[in-house]
Amino acid sequence: MTRRQDTAAARSEYVQHRDKSDQATKYRTTSGTIPALTLQEFQMRAGAFRDRFTFPDHGPGKKLYLCGNSLGLLPDTVQPRVERELERWGRLAVDGHFKGAPAWLAMHRECTDTLARLAGAKPAEVCAMGALTNNLHLLMISFYRPDGAKRKILIERGAFPSDVYAVAAQIRLHGLDPEADLIELDPDEDGLINDSRVVEAIERHAEQLALVLWPGVQYATGQRFDMAAIAAAARRNGVPIGLDLAHAIGNVPLQLHDWGVDFAAWCSYKYLNAGPGAVAGIFVHERHAEFAGPRLAGWWGHDEATRFLMGPDFEPIRGAEGWQISGPPILNLAALVGALEIYREADIDSLQDAGPDLAGRLIEQVDALPGQPLAVVTPRQRQRRGCQISLRVRAGREAGRALFEALQAEGVIGDWREPDLIRISPTPLYNSIEDLERLDRIIRAATHA
Repeated sequence: MTRRQDTAAARSEYVQHRDKSDQATKYRTTSGTIPALTLQEFQMRAGAFRDRFTFPDHGPGKKLYLCGNSLGLLPDTVQPRVERELERWGRLAVDGHFKGAPAWLAMHRECTDTLARLAGAKPAEVCAMGALTNNLHLLMISFYRPDGAKRKILIERGAFPSDVYAVAAQIRLHGLDPEADLIELDPDEDGLINDSRVVEAIERHAEQLALVLWPGVQYATGQRFDMAAIAAAARRNGVPIGLDLAHAIGNVPLQLHDWGVDFAAWCSYKYLNAGPGAVAGIFVHERHAEFAGPRLAGWWGHDEATRFLMGPDFEPIRGAEGWQISGPPILNLAALVGALEIYREADIDSLQDAGPDLAGRLIEQVDALPGQPLAVVTPRQRQRRGCQISLRVRAGREAGRALFEALQAEGVIGDWREPDLIRISPTPLYNSIEDLERLDRIIRAATHA
């Protein structure tokens, strides 16, 4: 039996038995309570696809990989898909643009169905293209249109630096000053930002705002925002709303179309597991399908029916594909196509469809450490987080860095974010309860708990 058949058989067996009440005892938390999602509601058992991913070596064993928030592991569907395109390149050469299944000309559409499902979008609203910050620039050129007093952009203070650089650059492109025209909403004392404060900020600054750019999941704290409420507030006040979904796509459930978000952008190398430098993606709501405003045009966004007539006038493809600039890097795109096959097989809308709740289990383990040396920064409620749990060592940065390096020495791969955060992301496609038990033993030894 192949690894894929073995995984499919295991998942099939799980589905057949997951509704039996006596199975729920397997997934009780350490406090003896059933997690927020009952077993009957889980669509995928955590770790069900573990054998489909490649783990780095650690001595005679494998690394304890808990860093899917930064770079997902290699799925077994990627290399064959990339090698297939290499073979086609050798066999077809330039004809590969027009021949084969699929021809390179339309290969990005191999991703459309799964991306639309993960984004909660219609197919014409999504496109696999570009890189995250490049895509944000392309979209802000169209949707950030300062006019008179309405010229400010609202983001969170402590946003991912590339987002800060991008919005500041866009403000300067319009001859404005980020010092005056960039509003950064401060976090609360706990380092988080209550959703109600985001809504209140939109309403308070509505007459000045030309754009809200907000994360679905905050990269440092792991906080998942109420994107529906934030989008509704923006729409209600006539302010364009864009989302950075770098840490949200695949990780948490999204309904971009129903929420009325104007645009969104994401990368594909984190929870989508498409590899370093993977082709990213965008969402543009269907109400902008016939967008007539400004955009940076390129021939790959031109109407396919007339693209190769080489005419002088740009005629954009209807929908999100019209924001494409250049032809995609086919080998990178093939990796994304291959990676998304795992989501098709798993038949999930996000990793939050998996059970048990590994991130919730991690929080419980941290709380149970003698002396409580670690503080959980990420919200505890499942609806306010995804896979990532951010931890702070109470003894300070020096002790935190020492713990992080001790974990690395034992084969634990998480990541460190300045000034003092350890990010751990149990990812249920390939992580399991057993991984968390191993992590607990390592942390207890490292903290002498």
